[in-house]
Amino acid sequence: MKTENPVADKSKAFAIAAVRLYQRLVEERREYVLSKQFVRSGTSIGANVHEAIRAQSHPDFVSKMSIALKECQETEYWLDLLHETGYVDDTAFHPIQRQNKELLRLLTSICKTANAK
Repeated sequence: MKTENPVADKSKAFAIAAVRLYQRLVEERREYVLSKQFVRSGTSIGANVHEAIRAQSHPDFVSKMSIALKECQETEYWLDLLHETGYVDDTAFHPIQRQNKELLRLLTSICKTANAK
């Protein structure tokens, strides 16, 4: 379900892509350790964005968005590791990497703007 908030929509779409990749890694590659870390951080991005949207104060908003940004950076690490160890091929890697980088840019911008206020 789309909202009027692009970062909420993009973070949810990313979480869905992360879950699907995780399912493939478990079913096809029998990879459980790195993929679990990846799916945890990848789904946490959207959870924190959604919490930030309903924050009780500006500092609460900044805190939740900052956590979302950190989770996005952690997800980038796990995704790179899965790719560089051969668990995720180029075909699966590049689309989800693009999504992650777009979220990183958005969240970085949001955090910078929010911290400036």
